Amino acid sequence: MSWDDLYLETCCRSALHRLVLSGETGRPVGPPPEGRMPDFRAPLKDRSCLLRLAGMGLARQRDDGRFEVTPAGEQRHDREILSMRRARRRRQG
Repeated sequence: MSWDDLYLETCCRSALHRLVLSGETGRPVGPPPEGRMPDFRAPLKDRSCLLRLAGMGLARQRDDGRFEVTPAGEQRHDREILSMRRARRRRQG
């Protein structure tokens, strides 16, 4: 991470990771149009983080309303999140 990179709060790093995991499907911003959701799929609580990531250029909101990761977001994910996983494996191994 460079000194001039904006800091990502833990919640926003988690939102970025979920965004990467969602792939081409993207992340919705809320419940489906029918409005009935099982308890385990409550409306997304990471909307503010998704908006922040979009403001930083790490994500974008598509025309269908879903968020997807940008190339800059993928690079940040690789550098910040995957590097944490690699470091953890080195310590365990």
